[in-house]
Amino acid sequence: MAATELTVVSYNVHKCIGGVDRRYRPERVCETLAHYEPDFLLLQEVDDGAARSDYHRQVDLIGDALALPHRTWFPNHALRKGGAYGNAILSRFPLTDTRNVDLTVAGRKARSVLHGRFRVRVRGSLRTVHVFNLHLGLLERDRRVQLERFLQAHPFAGLHERTPIVVGGDFNDVWGTLGPELLQPAGFRAWTRRFPTFPAWAPVRALDGIYVRGDVELVDLHPGRVAAARRASDHLPLVARLAL
Repeated sequence: MAATELTVVSYNVHKCIGGVDRRYRPERVCETLAHYEPDFLLLQEVDDGAARSDYHRQVDLIGDALALPHRTWFPNHALRKGGAYGNAILSRFPLTDTRNVDLTVAGRKARSVLHGRFRVRVRGSLRTVHVFNLHLGLLERDRRVQLERFLQAHPFAGLHERTPIVVGGDFNDVWGTLGPELLQPAGFRAWTRRFPTFPAWAPVRALDGIYVRGDVELVDLHPGRVAAARRASDHLPLVARLAL
């Protein structure tokens, strides 16, 4: 029987501020994302109530523009002038539970992984899919500590090996070691190659990633290179096609 195909996009939207012109233009982010018709969005650096982004609640601004009604957002950083930014997950499918897992290393900038549990219809029945969206630190030793903490934390640590799980986000994985050394030994599968996604206008670093575990397959993975993406943020989106 045919599998259910899903499109998942991971994207550091940089508060919808262009990486080159430094202008706040959320319509460019929305145009970029609309091109891929995503079923799930894993967004990092999403503003809420900040002056620099016209006090918009960006998770709702983007969700409304793309007709993605099921959303969760968690603030990682409070801004001195008011507002905050953090991670968001948006979906076409019902969200039944969400929580944020703190990954902050003492003395470092706050980091976390946002979890959402969704119900997806597969061949006439409903299947639970767990989605984790993370944004790791800038130092390699911190990234390792943060990812190890995620793998040991609830709810991930208690999930069955066949449960469909998607993990994506801005790993800041400059050297490409986190997947082979930590995620793959934990049962995750990756695409056959890594793609540079930063900086968006001339990408040279593969900072972003999407991994799967359980009863879900990674069918295709590529960076989003539509024209608007080169100006919308300082990262390119990473687009995955999954078979559930």
